[in-house]
Amino acid sequence: MKLEIKQRVAALRKFMQGNGIQAFILPTTDPHNSEYVASHWEARKWLTGFTGSAGTAVITMKKAGLWTDSRYFLQAAEQLEGTDITLFKERMPETPSIAEWLFKELKEGDIIGMDGWVNGIDFKESLYEACSPKGIQVKSVTDPFDEIWEDRPALPSEPVFILEEKYAGLSCRKKIELIREEIHKNNCQSILLSALDEIAWTLNLRGSDVHCNPVFISYMHITQKEATLYIIEEKLSPEVKTYLEENGVTIKSYNKIESDIKNVRQNIQVSPTLNMKLFNAAGYPSSHGIDTGHKIMEIPSPVSLLKAVKNETEINGFRHAMERDGIAMVKFLKWLKEAVPAGNESELSVDRKLYELRAEQANFKGISFDTIAGYKEHAAIVHYEATPETDIPLKPEGMLLLDSGAQYPDGTTDITRTIVLGPLSDEEKTDYTLVLKGFLQLQNAVFPEGTCGTQLDVLARQAMWKAGINYFHGTGHGVGHFLCVHEGPHQIRMNHMPTTLRPGMTVTNEPGIYKAGRHGIRTENTLLIVPAMESEFGSFMKFEPLTLCPIDKEAIVTDMLTDEEINWFNEYHKMVYSRLSPLLNKEEQEWLKEKTSPLKR
Repeated sequence: MKLEIKQRVAALRKFMQGNGIQAFILPTTDPHNSEYVASHWEARKWLTGFTGSAGTAVITMKKAGLWTDSRYFLQAAEQLEGTDITLFKERMPETPSIAEWLFKELKEGDIIGMDGWVNGIDFKESLYEACSPKGIQVKSVTDPFDEIWEDRPALPSEPVFILEEKYAGLSCRKKIELIREEIHKNNCQSILLSALDEIAWTLNLRGSDVHCNPVFISYMHITQKEATLYIIEEKLSPEVKTYLEENGVTIKSYNKIESDIKNVRQNIQVSPTLNMKLFNAAGYPSSHGIDTGHKIMEIPSPVSLLKAVKNETEINGFRHAMERDGIAMVKFLKWLKEAVPAGNESELSVDRKLYELRAEQANFKGISFDTIAGYKEHAAIVHYEATPETDIPLKPEGMLLLDSGAQYPDGTTDITRTIVLGPLSDEEKTDYTLVLKGFLQLQNAVFPEGTCGTQLDVLARQAMWKAGINYFHGTGHGVGHFLCVHEGPHQIRMNHMPTTLRPGMTVTNEPGIYKAGRHGIRTENTLLIVPAMESEFGSFMKFEPLTLCPIDKEAIVTDMLTDEEINWFNEYHKMVYSRLSPLLNKEEQEWLKEKTSPLKR
């Protein structure tokens, strides 16, 4: 495999030489700036052998680098070994930015090539600004992988289906009206939507073009009078076509988007993350001396926030989906605790078992991301995914970190539990309790209107910081409604995320501790932001836990917890038992009753 990677990089360099470029930048994303992409756009994975969901490869004629975040430091180091591709750890003090590295590596007048379909205009502009003092140019080039990637997967052609209003809560027509109202506030007459989850939400349609994400490849252009969906038409059944027509949506071919946007003659709102190709197309008239009086307005899409604040139907759906998911998790945990001592289970076998139990639940539509089942030292790899080559047996000792989720038409789930399989060291128990303290401190937060996630992030970390420990991923992300498990624009993390937290938003709470070669620990619930109180100082909010699943008590050092933390822990377990026990058989009820019994000092 390492030899194949070197051969692929050599093929790309041959393309670069033929096109007069000295560096090529390859992100992980697709023309829609997606976090997870269809296999057709997995060129970065194909070129480098690194399988993580985030990273940017940069190839020059003599060197190659891959930039990725802390979730993938250990994984990337292993997968890049022997490929001659250097790992650059993002946000580490010693790590140069891509622009800084290229400025140093390239000489005056060199050209950086980028595929305009999969690179955003914001990244191109920041790169140009950093490198232009040296006369380095940034150029959009044709996709080299159509030429050098043999057997490249075709564009996905999976069918699209309707999400009924009983799940969505709002009609497609009403959502389009809301979008029109929002763009009117910005003095825009139209908006180009390119984010796949935004289009799926707007139209109350879902698909399966991207692994684990119920979206479909498309663009959408909405004016004050018209709405056009650009899609591979074969994906639409007669029923879906009729549905779109009834909601005033015109259907056009996916590849017509560029030429149509060139002909827009009105103020058009586009996302700052729009790809270079379509941004340039939207600016075509003015850039070619055609005075139409229209402007391109780079403004974050209003759909992002509309989608993030769930309506009552979606909120109730989440609660029902979490009950079914909780049933599967309880059945799984009971099975796991009994199966491991027999000695026949491994990371992959427990992944399969959990899938089977979820698949038994009503309306199960698949997993929401690839399950992370990491035993002992594997759990220290934040986004570890077991393979036949890495799979190891589980023993009645240590801990298993299990991060998983599912898709249901009434909600998307995301849960992590670190499960005690047998005797633990004092260090493991201390770290487990530090993670739990962070989890509980954030869960118990009450905060005023106008608070953003960054202001709360310290709550999850302060106990760890006092012990000289930290984690480098975010503490929380939004969760889509039968959509992408990672949803913005709000987040809880150390770096500044300005979007304020609002009632109706979902967000995860997932602090962790990872010690390479030893263990990894994470506890995660999905939460709903709800009103807490009104006072003379304004409106305050708090978190309601949506996830229903016991948290393992066996590793807790109770003396490290406050009375408030223990009380909330016990009240949560009381709720889990109350909600789930009527849906379980007697043996499962007894098991859950013991696992949710009060925690005492």
